[in-house]
Amino acid sequence: MLKSIALPIALLSVFATAHADEGQWQPHQLPQLKSELKRIGITIPAEKLSDLSKHPMSAIVSTGGCSASFVSPDGLVVTNHHCAYGAIQRNSTAENNLITKGFLAKTRAEELPGGPNTLVYVTDKLENVTDRVLKGLSDKMSGRERYEEVQSRIKALIAECETDKMYRCSVPSFHRGLEYYRIRQLMIRDVRLVYAPSDKIGEFGGDIDNFEWPRHTGDFSFLRAYVGKDGRPAEPSPDNVPYKSKDFLVVSAEGLRNGDPILLAGYPGRTSRYKLPTEIRFARDANFPARVGDMQADLAVIAASTTGSDAHAVRYASVVKSINNVLKKTQGLLDGFARKDIAAIKDVQDAEFRAWYNKQGGALGSRTLLTDLDALIAADLALQDEEFAWSVASNSDLLKSARTLYRLAVEKQKPDAKREAGFQERDLSFIKARLNRLEQSFVPSVDEARFTAALQRYNKLAARMHPKGLDPLLPAPQAVGALYRATELGDTAKRLAWVGKDVDAFKQSDDAFIKLAVALHDVTMDLENRRKEIDGNLERVIPQYMASLIAFKKSQGKPVYPDANSTLRVTFGTVAPYTPRDGLHKGPFTTVEGIVEKHTGKHPFDAPQDLLEAIKAKRFGVFKDPVLGTVPVNFLSSADTTGGNSGSAVMNKRGELVGLNFDSTYESITKDWYFDSAITRAIHVDIRYMLWVMKEVDQADNLLKEMTIKYPRK
Repeated sequence: MLKSIALPIALLSVFATAHADEGQWQPHQLPQLKSELKRIGITIPAEKLSDLSKHPMSAIVSTGGCSASFVSPDGLVVTNHHCAYGAIQRNSTAENNLITKGFLAKTRAEELPGGPNTLVYVTDKLENVTDRVLKGLSDKMSGRERYEEVQSRIKALIAECETDKMYRCSVPSFHRGLEYYRIRQLMIRDVRLVYAPSDKIGEFGGDIDNFEWPRHTGDFSFLRAYVGKDGRPAEPSPDNVPYKSKDFLVVSAEGLRNGDPILLAGYPGRTSRYKLPTEIRFARDANFPARVGDMQADLAVIAASTTGSDAHAVRYASVVKSINNVLKKTQGLLDGFARKDIAAIKDVQDAEFRAWYNKQGGALGSRTLLTDLDALIAADLALQDEEFAWSVASNSDLLKSARTLYRLAVEKQKPDAKREAGFQERDLSFIKARLNRLEQSFVPSVDEARFTAALQRYNKLAARMHPKGLDPLLPAPQAVGALYRATELGDTAKRLAWVGKDVDAFKQSDDAFIKLAVALHDVTMDLENRRKEIDGNLERVIPQYMASLIAFKKSQGKPVYPDANSTLRVTFGTVAPYTPRDGLHKGPFTTVEGIVEKHTGKHPFDAPQDLLEAIKAKRFGVFKDPVLGTVPVNFLSSADTTGGNSGSAVMNKRGELVGLNFDSTYESITKDWYFDSAITRAIHVDIRYMLWVMKEVDQADNLLKEMTIKYPRK
């Protein structure tokens, strides 16, 4: 059974005036929101939602970067199409392109391997370990010493939790280091692709419609989790059997209407709601514009290097999709910052807090807390400039592989408990999976072009951004081609053969990229150690700031929830339209007729012919909405989401699956930094469209029979 963890006194009784649409809540916080849940119409008891061993939370899972949920007792998992994209691409070739064709396994035997990077995590236990992480830390420690001591304690907590190798454990911080929770997850390593519609459905609208509304995207797919015959996670094998999921979500085809309440559960990635005004201005004025320019340039190089080769384009499809998604989100943040001066809003809030804090007369902590904080933030931002420059200079998949391999050799000289996180024995399978997966998204000529162009961009960056000692070690852009002719790391078997070799083997190697990785190691370690010094000092000061800020918000009756950190969260709200600008009102539903209107016959608005015929023939059956008179495709809600929430279950008031989260409106992108309830909307695929496509277009009757579906009453 999962323990119910009480919040610190400072965090209790602060939710009375919480707004239904704001907040990415830890499940154990939900009983404090009982009145809000009841007010909007959620009928599931808050105490039940807070218990991860009970329905519906026990059916919510992570895929390591997206969210998902079990929808049958045989390990059937539903998530977004773009979340399964790696598995789809892995099984595609230029001759048999499942991205464009789609895929359906009519039998279990036909299901395809998702690959080593396709995993399912089932959270089954969490506990507050704040004291074990922070108790007794000396104020005399340097930032780096403090950082390394905290990491040592975290690694010990993880090792203690992972004595049974079927589990993967983590100890993330909450409220920027104020609290730590140990989370135990069952890690299922044999995950197979079951069904994905054609990208003409799953990505209809492509990058043009990304973050836009109205939207008409069938962003869904199915995976299945497999385990050994003993029921324990096992390496992929034909002998494995479907995982018997303890719980699964019932699917409701009854639908929603405007104003209906929804629950959304998943694993949101990162938000920055508690950043200071100086941090926002740095992102707005320097960091984000630089990143946008770099991503645009990198995409242009990939496009030029893959033009004329379908095979190369398929290999880089997932890479391009990922960069494009980050690019549009980052550009959306910049546009949002331009539309609303969030830094100025934060200035007012920060001034109010500082005035309140100073009136406390030191009762909440050090009188120098705020000046110490400002100085540390300034140092942090300066180092971020160097780290960005380093990321540009090292934009080569072969160089990244070589650096990983050499770092692994360096760390293996230490006892396992002393190794850097990410390079311990528990991480070997992940490192090998990344090195192996490279062959799916790598072409030497493309990587060479990307590295050459990246070095040219690096050379144009301000000198203050160049990490100390790096420039003399980097190859000249015109010399990059010679590196690719003098390396064997492009060969998967030879790349993997370096795993386990000692430091001397690397230092004696004639492989060009191995030699470059060895040469760059000291510079990268200097950057890393300076990061540890700053982070250690921030971790000393930021929690004091957050405790004071929480006390301040409590005094105002405002909601207090931790920033998202890829752990299980619940948000709730209503199906809702919005008005992004004066005179423009956007309704909460789109319908299949919109697909016909958008269809051009050319990517990305090229809908399948059988889909178009079914729409024109109005073969809607039980999936026809009685109000709309047709099949809804996507809908909007006021739920508080971010990256990582892709694939999150959208549930009705009874906890039944009615949709999948997959995006946000363009105006909502700044919600990662500031939540504006008037215009923030999440975009979901309506479960009725998903079921209709499965029945009318792809004939996925085997999956429709496997799921428990509640159809509308006649």
